[in-house]
Amino acid sequence: MDFDYSPRTQELQAKLLRFMDQHIYPAEAEYFAEIEANTKAGKRWTPLQLIERLKPEAREQGLWNLFLPPTAGGAKAAHSGRDFGLSNGDYAPLAEIMGRVPWSSEVFNCSAPDTGNMETIERYGSPDIKARWLEPLLRGEIRSAFAMTEPAVASSDATNIEARIERDGDHYVINGRKWWTSGAGDPRCALYIFMGKTDPEAARHSQQSMIVVPADVPGITILRPLTVFGYDDAPHGHMEVDFKNVRVPVDNILLGEGRGFEIAQGRLGPGRIHHCMRLIGLSERGLELMCKRASSRVAFGRPVADQGVTRERIAEARCRIDMARLLTLKAAWMMDMSGNKSAQAEIAMIKVVAPTMACQVIDWAMQVHGGGGMCDDFPLAYYYTLARTLRFADGPDEVHRNAIAKLELGKHARR
Repeated sequence: MDFDYSPRTQELQAKLLRFMDQHIYPAEAEYFAEIEANTKAGKRWTPLQLIERLKPEAREQGLWNLFLPPTAGGAKAAHSGRDFGLSNGDYAPLAEIMGRVPWSSEVFNCSAPDTGNMETIERYGSPDIKARWLEPLLRGEIRSAFAMTEPAVASSDATNIEARIERDGDHYVINGRKWWTSGAGDPRCALYIFMGKTDPEAARHSQQSMIVVPADVPGITILRPLTVFGYDDAPHGHMEVDFKNVRVPVDNILLGEGRGFEIAQGRLGPGRIHHCMRLIGLSERGLELMCKRASSRVAFGRPVADQGVTRERIAEARCRIDMARLLTLKAAWMMDMSGNKSAQAEIAMIKVVAPTMACQVIDWAMQVHGGGGMCDDFPLAYYYTLARTLRFADGPDEVHRNAIAKLELGKHARR
């Protein structure tokens, strides 16, 4: 395994780092000021002009749709500003850089859930679906949402999902209530990728299907935004949405009936790499803030940085961040070399290791900041909510630990 990044990745890293220094970091205060102004004006669910202003600059510099894999066919040349796609290993360090500022991924059209939805449509959508939905998503003209989790059942076991997708002539009729439907709060959200049951009598993992649902069809009601530790993440939002007798053409089904779990596995593998590397970038930012704060504050007659417990935590944070990065890069490398299935243990491990690591590192950074770490004068409290959320997103820790244990036990089972 080569621990160096490819020349094209190094080139993109340098360009991305310059863009962050020139445009993103200087605009962090403006970002929060615009959100506050929109809130006071009663326009909380409004796209941020700061981000819209930066998008053309990112595209002009070739920093657009960086997540696109080499398998993305003609889309990569038409919309990425480059003549190649990036492997998981190529994109991972770029995701880490973007992760240092949580909102920056949208500037480069690399934010969830759009990235996962774009990859899903690219892999499994018909030519008509790609023309109608993928093209404007790649251009950044619209946004999307992913509707899977349900409030009425334990959705950590996705076979519990009760929402129905029933055939009625040339249409499917959709009924069900979803929540944590990220992206549905954005007024530019033009489509949902919806998971539900097409055949409750089929084999356990063949009951579910995924279908593209236009956001403007009758029967869709956004019930409320859900908050995470008090943050509603407007204008993106995590919404509870009711689908009642929603009719969509049969051609909107992805891949075919009963293929929902197959699609989910193809979608979630790369997405977990993206999530984990962004968290590693966020943890690096937390460690940086911790070191600066510890060096500038005095307690009990000496700088906080000279306190043994602080140095212990800084050292441990550095070890944990680097270990999480190496494990995530290994998972990305294995996926690139031999496919998602060969890396299933590593993908499960990073989904446990990276969020747990990030929560601990950010918590230590908050502790060093004292009372300031709990308020919005510093970004750490918000960082913590993002890290803690990722212990649920794409499957809770317990599910991944169970999968890891089963694979490990299988290595030593009696033949």
